Amino acid sequence: MTEGNFVDYVKVHVTSGKGGQGSKHMRREKYIPKGGPDGGDGGRGGHVIVKANKNLWTLYHLKFKRHFKAEHGEHGSKQTSTGADGSDVYIEVPLGTVVRDKETEEILFELTEDGEEKIVAKGGRGGLGNAHFKTATNQTPRYSQPGEEGEEVDIILELKILADVGLVGFPNAGKSTLLSVITAAKPKIANYEFTTLKPNLGIVEYRDFKTFVVADIPGIIE
Repeated sequence: MTEGNFVDYVKVHVTSGKGGQGSKHMRREKYIPKGGPDGGDGGRGGHVIVKANKNLWTLYHLKFKRHFKAEHGEHGSKQTSTGADGSDVYIEVPLGTVVRDKETEEILFELTEDGEEKIVAKGGRGGLGNAHFKTATNQTPRYSQPGEEGEEVDIILELKILADVGLVGFPNAGKSTLLSVITAAKPKIANYEFTTLKPNLGIVEYRDFKTFVVADIPGIIE
């Protein structure tokens, strides 16, 4: 992991799907001239979901993809058939990712366990078909509900540095050099103090393809 690939803060725009329109269909079959309403409900719009993935270490994969949009739900149809739900969209992030509302900077949630999921933009509910509106006084309702609009949100994804090992020492003690030797990281190395101004991360691979994360911490001051 090179220094240029370490991204711990991104802004993302997300849009969930709109719910499908309920159907206004009237039943039409041979020998049943007044079949009544049989319009089905619209499908739910797709959610936008943030999901923790233990195999990710940074937010670099989101550096150039800042917009996520889920599918709309399909419309209802005859024979009280419900439209298909819109497909959900997943934003995968490393463990330790904090999700904030961009406008208020309020923390919405934090993901700390592999596979943990949180909905960040909820899909709109599908509209009801006309079959729901049949009454004793109105046997042939010719109206239905539209689907609900989806949500549109700007969020901030911020990664807490979750290192298994920290290299701590005085300035110019060789911490960055050690990190560059035991991992593929390429931190800035020079013969003067305070070369490292922010933590550098590297991944050490050992037997059975297991890994652990090492952080090069900026030099401490006496």
